Amino acid sequence: MTVTADLLLHAYRSGVFPMAEHRNDPELFWVDPRLRGVLPLDGFHISRSLAKRLRRDDYTVTLNKAFGAVLEGCADRQETWISGEIHRLYTELHDLGHAHSLEVWMGEDLVGGVYGVCVGRAFCGESMFSTRTDASKIALAWLVDLLNRCGFTLFDTQFLTPHLASLGGQEIGRDTYHARLSIALQAEADILSQPLAACGQDVVQRNTQTS
Repeated sequence: MTVTADLLLHAYRSGVFPMAEHRNDPELFWVDPRLRGVLPLDGFHISRSLAKRLRRDDYTVTLNKAFGAVLEGCADRQETWISGEIHRLYTELHDLGHAHSLEVWMGEDLVGGVYGVCVGRAFCGESMFSTRTDASKIALAWLVDLLNRCGFTLFDTQFLTPHLASLGGQEIGRDTYHARLSIALQAEADILSQPLAACGQDVVQRNTQTS
């Protein structure tokens, strides 16, 4: 079966997502985890050390400036499920305006980022990477701030890792996830409807107000 961008969007709306066994695998398989990872948009945990890091002005954050580079950064590890077919499909979704990336820079260097797919008021996070300490945490903090202001209600992380758990991530059952997704699909949110935060201090302050 040929997987197209339209089929991929339908899959996300049905609560499933694709993966490959390894980077050279030409085939994809569909995943609907029994336990789903989510990052509560009103419960993102910013520790004192992360708040201090966010307030520093030695980094910049952009949206959709380097989608391909973020994809490559996420795949740049010994074992990855981001195959050539995955790369092609998500690049097409990005070109169509459905997949987005948030990048963290230090000078001219891309040091971290995250990408995912928007359906309704749900952001389905696919992967993230970091080459500097806390870069992926910075990316997630800025992304959660943006999603909140743009009217999103669900941040799907697919699985729960210790890294995500330390930031407030939770596991919910398959049926609970599908119910939350169904509600999120009843309206549309636009990740481009609001600008990124002016600075890290604003991210920290708004997080304190909503958590």
